[in-house]
Amino acid sequence: MALIKIFGISYHMLVGRTNMEKACQVDWSQRLHDLEDPAAAHARLFSTKNKQFEYKTHLKNLQSIIDEPSGYPKPSQIYNAIIMPAYNESIEIIEPAVQSLLDTTYDLSHLIVVFAYEERGGAAIKKTAETLQKKYNDKFHSFHIVEHPKGIEHEVIGKGGNITHAGRWLKDYLVDLGIDFSRVLVTTMDCDNKPHPTYFDYITYAYIVYKDRKNLSYQPIALFTNNIWDVPAPMRVIATGNSFWNIVSSMRPYALRNFASHAQPMDALVEMDFWSVRTIVEDGHQYWRSYFHFDGKYGVVPIYAPIYQDAVLSETYKKTLKAQFVQLRRWAYGASDVAYVGSRVFSSSRQAPFWPSFTRFLRLLDGHVTLAYVALVTAFGAWLPLLLNPEAVRNIDAHQLPGTISLLQTIAMIGMVIAIFSSFKILPPRPARYKKRRTFLMLIQWILMPVTSILYSSMAAYAAQTKLMTGRYLDKFDVTEKLTVDINDRLKAERNRSKGDQDGASK
Repeated sequence: MALIKIFGISYHMLVGRTNMEKACQVDWSQRLHDLEDPAAAHARLFSTKNKQFEYKTHLKNLQSIIDEPSGYPKPSQIYNAIIMPAYNESIEIIEPAVQSLLDTTYDLSHLIVVFAYEERGGAAIKKTAETLQKKYNDKFHSFHIVEHPKGIEHEVIGKGGNITHAGRWLKDYLVDLGIDFSRVLVTTMDCDNKPHPTYFDYITYAYIVYKDRKNLSYQPIALFTNNIWDVPAPMRVIATGNSFWNIVSSMRPYALRNFASHAQPMDALVEMDFWSVRTIVEDGHQYWRSYFHFDGKYGVVPIYAPIYQDAVLSETYKKTLKAQFVQLRRWAYGASDVAYVGSRVFSSSRQAPFWPSFTRFLRLLDGHVTLAYVALVTAFGAWLPLLLNPEAVRNIDAHQLPGTISLLQTIAMIGMVIAIFSSFKILPPRPARYKKRRTFLMLIQWILMPVTSILYSSMAAYAAQTKLMTGRYLDKFDVTEKLTVDINDRLKAERNRSKGDQDGASK
């Protein structure tokens, strides 16, 4: 069974990456424009042979709109809103993300930007917000800054409260403008995220062509590659592995969940009162809130366009290692959804259908249990019979088990080779400050994968689940530190400072 999963994941990784590459080559702006006059577009394209990504699907979508024009809004009627939360990040981190919005192919006059910053972030983030608004207000439909007050009752310290506060502000703003909620698609995007230039055209297209659009959310592929050349080797392995998993997940719509940056219609968000303010994993939890709010009639549409994010990078090597563990523990804290989902699946007042809900519950439970144990079992499981049962020494099967497992692991290396090959495909260009040997390091870093899988993925999951089990709940969102400079420069400066201190002391 494990081998089947490995080959399945490898296949989905290759096909998912291919889909992403092909989707990024599509002129989604033109396809979106086609929906404005579907009859003319269909007549122009019908006899044209084209091998572009989902070209035949595009023709079918045009025909569907022609057959029932009242069921589909026009692109010119749609607005995209971005809620960009921030805590205390520097303007050097935030401004490139804002700048990336200007590089999109989408009509910027239909792009509403809401920069949601925390009062608890201090005076510096408020000044950054005001600077950004002054500089970019005339670049979009509008650029707004919304301060999330600290100390709101019944809120955990986290992202959910911030973006919900901004969402409620956006609701009032749209009412004042007379813009219907069903005509607005809202993306939550961290302040270091950079969407692919076609992202907004792509999600607007997807939003229009699905008739049950209100009951859907739209999930791009998160790639942690913005600063991948700068971070230490263990972080590169983890960031690349997480990127791969997001690519694989895009190939499994039945199991796809909201993660990090995602989009959802404003009318649905208003009905649900936006996001949860009581959990530190508001993205994954939003899937379950939406699923039960819509009585099981809810799904996630994969968007094969990436949103580029930062890998973990802090001031020092030690702080970076710690920050990475804290981030993965926070993600693994999504295990808190098991109780939330279980209580609703097995409730007598349940509105969602039982069997589809039950299979989702099992998939959720299996995912978190597997995350905790699979790396440890893979590494040490073959030796457990001999270690736990001395009598097994006389059992020939127990002696053959390590050899058998070793053979299976060797076969499973096919997946590792595919991962290594794919990692170079998603890397951004090597920065000029690095020599070619840095590329070689990107190859040999994969020997760290067994270590990172155990010390980070498994241990972070155990830490999160142990906190849940013992009632020591996480009630604060630990913001992952983001830097713009090369970690090696910082380490070198740190060593120089340390050396200078020692020299000063000796004098």
